[in-house]
Amino acid sequence: MRLLLVEDDPQLGRATQIGLEQAGYAVDWVQSADSARTAVRLHQYGCLLLDLGLPGEDGMSVLRKLRANGFVQPVLIVTARDQISDRISGLDTGADDFIIKPFDLDELAARIRSASRRAAGRSVDTLCHGTIEIDVTTRQLRQHGQPVALTSKEFGILLLLAEHAGQVLAREQLEETLYGWGEEIESNAIQVHIHHLRKKLGKTLIRTVHAVGYTMDRP
Repeated sequence: MRLLLVEDDPQLGRATQIGLEQAGYAVDWVQSADSARTAVRLHQYGCLLLDLGLPGEDGMSVLRKLRANGFVQPVLIVTARDQISDRISGLDTGADDFIIKPFDLDELAARIRSASRRAAGRSVDTLCHGTIEIDVTTRQLRQHGQPVALTSKEFGILLLLAEHAGQVLAREQLEETLYGWGEEIESNAIQVHIHHLRKKLGKTLIRTVHAVGYTMDRP
């Protein structure tokens, strides 16, 4: 999943970005309201982490405008403000969760998973598709009950295709979701990852739709 982190504190922003990338996320980090709006306009994000104390414009105003302009993905407010009134205002404005600084990175990742799970209409963090079982929490895969080792990008592609089973996802959609700013993308990167997934899981699990993209048929 690709995340947008909106945090003006350089030390905290970089530490959070590194921690979430190590957890398997692609993370774009901006430090202002204007940069956040530009990023949302240009890219597709699965979740937004939003500080309230931004320079020039309060994060609550950013949230209000994003929701008014149709941004429907989960938004988690991450702030040092700990007043009940701030929490109520944030949730009423459209936030999916409210996290107080300082926070634990494992808890932040769990809250991201929880918000994403609700947005996807799932009640648990385990996704089954035919003979495979995907554990979103541990980022582990089992086929026929046996563990299968995947790279971070292979896991991300498989999860996306399983979550959108029956839909065809273009290569550009997969790249947009899996790669953040600064990550070099070879022209055939997605094809290579798909090839490796087929070697590990069988040739029939992921189907190529010529000149369109890839799909996993509904089980």
